[in-house]
Amino acid sequence: MIKTLASFTLSLGIAFGTFLPAFSLVPLEVVSPDRQDELGLDEQIWRNSGQKGDKQALLTSIDYSLRYLRSPKAVQAYRGYRVAGITRSSVIRSLERFRQLVVTSDSPQELQAAVGREFAFYQAIGKDGQGTVGFTGYFEPTYTGSRRRTAEYRYPLYRLPANFGNWSRPHPTRLQLEGEDGMSGNGRLRGLELVWLRDRLEAFLVQIQGSARLQLTDGSVMTVGFAGKTNQPYRSIGRELVNDGKMQLEGLTLPAVIEYFKSSPEEMNLYLPRNPSFVFFRETGGAPATGYIGVPVTAERSIATDKSLMPPGALALIQAQIPYPNRNGDLEQRRVSRYVLDQDTGGAIKGPGRVDIFMGTGTQAGDRAGLINSTGELYYLLLKN
Repeated sequence: MIKTLASFTLSLGIAFGTFLPAFSLVPLEVVSPDRQDELGLDEQIWRNSGQKGDKQALLTSIDYSLRYLRSPKAVQAYRGYRVAGITRSSVIRSLERFRQLVVTSDSPQELQAAVGREFAFYQAIGKDGQGTVGFTGYFEPTYTGSRRRTAEYRYPLYRLPANFGNWSRPHPTRLQLEGEDGMSGNGRLRGLELVWLRDRLEAFLVQIQGSARLQLTDGSVMTVGFAGKTNQPYRSIGRELVNDGKMQLEGLTLPAVIEYFKSSPEEMNLYLPRNPSFVFFRETGGAPATGYIGVPVTAERSIATDKSLMPPGALALIQAQIPYPNRNGDLEQRRVSRYVLDQDTGGAIKGPGRVDIFMGTGTQAGDRAGLINSTGELYYLLLKN
């Protein structure tokens, strides 16, 4: 989530190749009318195959985007947007009308037909210029923590330094700030500890995800969100493990990375410092996970994209592989068509060929997010008139 959270996704950052030069191209292309007939079927909105629908969650997410789009921040963001016809006012009108159609439609097919009549689709050109988009997932972790350092809780999350704006650039690296072992850095962060975690990898993953919900040892719950980051680049530890032959690309998932470090904890001293970027946090008082545009993100209905290219807050449609539990409780991949709102961004989400899907809060959300690593398509929708 950049996520007040800044969505520093756990994008493992491997499978999607080299991006096209993002700033020399138009990221979206209008889909021909004959292709639109096959788009827009979203069966998750209504109860289906014993699964409850999430219509209200979708409507709430639309309302969050509308709230953002009516703000001065949105006015500034849309000033000079590069795709002809996509303006803040056209995005607002499109969301308002789509919301009406969701409320009044009684089935996925009825909504699909109405959308096909009234909306035009704009496809992201993808990483190859042919519409191929790489998808990953992110989530809000839930871990245990302590407000005091103890023998068990030793790995801190840090507040943003009061003088951070005066730090010389380039900023210190992760290795310089927290040391090889995560606890013995250059002392620059001493006294800024916000909360302590007992697992070093968990503390690292909170930095990657940008937020967390923590069950504290005193019985209370603390929520933390993004407060700032150094100007060092993000580097994927998944990529580093694959490059060194420690893992295979086809088996690269978050659960696999976690298992690797559980079995070889000494390797964290080598690999975690290879991501030089460092994230600072603040308490958020129980607020839900919040995306780059300043509104809460919604499980399976919010995505993160490169906000230098894609329209913030806009209505989109993704076609991607997402894991769902089967009758035995095992996660299996399903190809889905899903209406989403573009409400976030991330340090690893660059170019027109990358999307990160917010999967929710907690362990199962993390398990599902960590298994999303495939290609699909991304479309934005605007009223024809």
